[in-house]
Amino acid sequence: MLPPVLKEKSIVISELTSGSDIAAAKDLIERNGLCFEAGYDELFGIHELGELVAVGARSGSILKMLVVEPSHQGGPLLGELVTTLLGRGLDAGFESLFIYTKPEYAQTFESLNFTLLASQGKVALLEYGKGLKTWLAGQRSLIRPGLNGAVVMNCNPFTNGHRYLAESAARQVDNLYLFVVREDRSLFPFDVRFRLVQEGVRDIGNVILLDTSRYIVSGATFPTYFLKKDDPVARIQMELDVTLFASRIAPFFGITRRFVGTEPNCQLTDSYNATMKRLLPVYGIELIEIERKQAASGVISASRVRELIARNELSQLADYVPASTLAYLLSEAGEPIRNQLQLNLRR
Repeated sequence: MLPPVLKEKSIVISELTSGSDIAAAKDLIERNGLCFEAGYDELFGIHELGELVAVGARSGSILKMLVVEPSHQGGPLLGELVTTLLGRGLDAGFESLFIYTKPEYAQTFESLNFTLLASQGKVALLEYGKGLKTWLAGQRSLIRPGLNGAVVMNCNPFTNGHRYLAESAARQVDNLYLFVVREDRSLFPFDVRFRLVQEGVRDIGNVILLDTSRYIVSGATFPTYFLKKDDPVARIQMELDVTLFASRIAPFFGITRRFVGTEPNCQLTDSYNATMKRLLPVYGIELIEIERKQAASGVISASRVRELIARNELSQLADYVPASTLAYLLSEAGEPIRNQLQLNLRR
């Protein structure tokens, strides 16, 4: 726990760790029309003459639940709170920090040196630091002239379906940027997923492989504390994600086509495809859907591969994955993942 910081004689900033302080923070947040989210790394508050008048939290690189009592708004408290949370995030090793807020508050955070990355209508995403600018600058050598397309993949793990999508898309453009989502939400770590994709598309000469860094909106970090209960959270997240890609990433690489596979099984992915179909043309990007590749027993998908592993039906994997993925799945390095999938099925 950090010692209290005396800003003025009557103002104290401190980390809130006791049950009573957390309860007071929850009350302040909810009285101001927001929801309290328990998942955070640090929670800080500002007391004036012993009364909690401002609160904010940090969860990884995300600042959230920033609230200042209405009677104290317009003064320095928000800036003091944000400065404290930013300092803690930078000390924790994050080069950039982010905040999701209502669009009408975006200008307030821009005055605190945040940069607006994307706005959806109900949600604005801002970044403190030069993360996106630095990340894009680091990819400058990958810029290619011509007709450029993009595919964004998770690849948990890389399958023949992913390979078919990449091949089909690559035939329709001069250069295909294949983005592998960095966020780890699977038993397959990013470095493994990236390597399997790299090996799986190595022979497709016009594919340019790179990762999404932190600039694909994460379902794990997307906060909902400022949304109303009836707001369609998934749709809002999808729209923000598509807007960020279309307005910031695609123009840098000259991308004018984005390719996806048709989605007969997952309603969420199908909704995401529909969101792209609606929003991408606004930014001059065409969405092209490619019919999913089929195996003898049905559509090829990463979820089907994980299911086969979980059921220890490893002999069927060759119908679903390239040789390089199969070699990893059957290897000693892949054994912990096999064991965990099989354990999860037994639970």
